[in-house]
Amino acid sequence: MQKRKLCGNILVNPIGFGGIPIQRISFEEASAVLTLCLDKGINFFDTARGYTDSEEKIGKAISHRRKEFFIATKSTERTKEGMEKEIETSLKNLKTEKIDLYQLHGVKDLGDFANLMKKDGAYHALKEAKEKGKITHIGITGHKPEVILKAIETKNFETIQIPYNIIESQFEKAIEKANELGVGVIVMKPLAGGAFKNSRAALKWVLNQDVSVAIPGMQTLKEVEENASLAENYELSENEKNKLKQEAKAMDKNICRRCEYCTNNCPQHIDIMRTILFHSYYKRYNLKEWAKERYLKTVKIKPDVCIDCGRCEEVCPYGLPIRKLLKEAMEDMG
Repeated sequence: MQKRKLCGNILVNPIGFGGIPIQRISFEEASAVLTLCLDKGINFFDTARGYTDSEEKIGKAISHRRKEFFIATKSTERTKEGMEKEIETSLKNLKTEKIDLYQLHGVKDLGDFANLMKKDGAYHALKEAKEKGKITHIGITGHKPEVILKAIETKNFETIQIPYNIIESQFEKAIEKANELGVGVIVMKPLAGGAFKNSRAALKWVLNQDVSVAIPGMQTLKEVEENASLAENYELSENEKNKLKQEAKAMDKNICRRCEYCTNNCPQHIDIMRTILFHSYYKRYNLKEWAKERYLKTVKIKPDVCIDCGRCEEVCPYGLPIRKLLKEAMEDMG
């Protein structure tokens, strides 16, 4: 298995560990999963402050093997003061003196990005933490190509983390630019949030692209075994390619790319994108309690005020049946 360069001196197994799913298993189960990852050569672990106890589980389970892996975490905190506190919490949870990669999490638009880069913005907390030796590299995550491209062009970020798979190809220009400038590319949602049934082929497709590491979420020993094995051989057969294309074509009208054209054009100002997002965590990741709690707490204007005008579907560049998706979300999450 040939490792790939992420950033600096970090060389990673092309298969990394996505830390969302371990929220729903016990500390003992998480320890077994994380330990097997290390034993199978997976050496890049991604988590986040927002993933409830994911950081703590990683810290408790494998901090004694710290030299064997690189750890990445992230925070949605937007202020310098707030991010400073988040970094200290992450260091404590992960039981480490230094975090290899700390990322600005889920930067939603160019205005959000501009605020993060101000003197009192979260970026400067990361910059100072790097100078003090608390973190080694700085990255950014997001779902908007224009934001990620802007971040790459500033040359302030050493990695980007983006959703990317055979359906969600809107970041190809960003990936090309990142490779041109030596910025590491971390792929989240390589299986479209668990939507692909043909998961091996979907993950192989991602590994054949110009990316540094893909981080599928894992919560079982079987998932670790299957995913880790792909790092040795991810060649796609013609049969696999054809089946994957067929599945992608069938799924294409149900995958939200988070462009937010629907939300921005809704006369009722319903938070359409985040409603669909949390429902995907509810349905595909089986994080029912967590997704429902986040949905009820953070989505201010919910689909119950929809007037069925269809404006959202008119502006959606991907032709999604948005009203149907909202109804399903309401039925499951309230």
